[in-house]
Amino acid sequence: MRHARNAELPIALDPTSDLPLYLQIARAIVGDIWRGRLRPGDALPGSRTLARSLDVHRNTVLAAYTELAVEGWVTSEIAGGTFVAPEPPLTRRATISPARADHPGYALGPALTQDRPPIYRPGVFLLARGLPDVRLLPIRQMSRAYTRVLAQWGRELLTYGDPQGHLRLRRAIASMLAAARGIVTEPDTVLITRGSQMALDLAARALLSPGDLVAVEMLGQRATWNAFRQAGAVLAPIEVDAEGLCVDALVARRRPIRAVYVTPHNQFPTTVVMSPARRAALLAYAADRGVAIIEDDYDHEFRYDGRPLLPLASQDSAGVVVYIGTLSKILAPGLRIGFVVAPRAVIDRMTSLRITGDYQGDLAIECAVAELFETGEIGRHVRRMLRAYRARRDALVAALRRELSATVEVDVPSGGMALWARVADDIDVDEWSHRALSLGVSFRSGRPYHFTGESVPFARLGFSFHNEEELAEAVQLMARALPPPHPSR
Repeated sequence: MRHARNAELPIALDPTSDLPLYLQIARAIVGDIWRGRLRPGDALPGSRTLARSLDVHRNTVLAAYTELAVEGWVTSEIAGGTFVAPEPPLTRRATISPARADHPGYALGPALTQDRPPIYRPGVFLLARGLPDVRLLPIRQMSRAYTRVLAQWGRELLTYGDPQGHLRLRRAIASMLAAARGIVTEPDTVLITRGSQMALDLAARALLSPGDLVAVEMLGQRATWNAFRQAGAVLAPIEVDAEGLCVDALVARRRPIRAVYVTPHNQFPTTVVMSPARRAALLAYAADRGVAIIEDDYDHEFRYDGRPLLPLASQDSAGVVVYIGTLSKILAPGLRIGFVVAPRAVIDRMTSLRITGDYQGDLAIECAVAELFETGEIGRHVRRMLRAYRARRDALVAALRRELSATVEVDVPSGGMALWARVADDIDVDEWSHRALSLGVSFRSGRPYHFTGESVPFARLGFSFHNEEELAEAVQLMARALPPPHPSR
């Protein structure tokens, strides 16, 4: 197999060496073949091209190529060029030095157990995550906005800018929060991040010192917990019931708590909404003891039934809430836009930390998204998504009740992008999810969401990524994948 010709080869020559230049060139090429930088079938530069790049006579390169051909490293074709041999000498040897070491030659720091979240693959129904359906995006409007801002402010947007985020987007988010979520803030107290996970990581490093105790929900997301662990925190799991985080259990903890992480709008993964009484108790507890509340409001826009619920941050008069939001759910995860609202000193600290690892976000994307806010396009898009996702939620619930009524029990959530479905006790949910994946349906059992990895008789089923017909087909496949009932349960 012939590969594209290398335009040049980076070879360092030493004119003072006793080794002739042509042999230096030949040995450098052999080294590249050994390391795997040059593969069988790769075309080498033409002799004139390589001679010019190395500032040597063409005959020197021809001599090097002749030497390589004699040794069996390359083959030459008349008017065709010089190529790495299909089977160079190294592949005929009993012991082959690896192209690259499999393991580092030095010690690594302690590792954290980290789940790789399921990703979309064509041909697989992805119910394992609550993801937006990017097919619904207003692509034409987004493309026009991006082109427009680049044409007007390209020089500003494509160089270094404010690591806190483009001012235009911070203004748009501040306006949106005031109008839709009751949070009064200024652009100076908004930080734009590459998704909510970066926001969590920055918040953890800004707020915590090694050994600090952080309370987290007993059921949650490992990536979130690891963000706190990376900052040196010790985690204290707190139970979650039908009213959300059990604040009484939090208050009863004897060891002082530095921060509380909570998802009150739609608890992740159970979709439970924190009750007004619990919200008031948590805010009072934090204000009284000087505890930071890290509020992750990851899918605020998606509430289908009942009255709108305002975030904890909208009622925070003591300055204890660090509010984290994302545009990934209303636009697309691939755009990587999250945001943080917090007291100015916290935002300054987080911005300083952000500079050390990722100086700034994509200012052109941020500016284009700001324009979509200003023209009302995002508001219209959210309303379309609400209608679509409500229908999809209902379609998934109906399909589960039709195909799996004896196996799955569903409480219809008032919001969010996924169901938390109880599975019959005699079904091994982990085995079921494994069998379903072999048929083309990806969903997760409750085990990965439990703080200690215990078996949980639930499945999380996202409904927003697929339309009604796709969801119906996915549930039919889930029914086919059901394992036999477990006799010991």
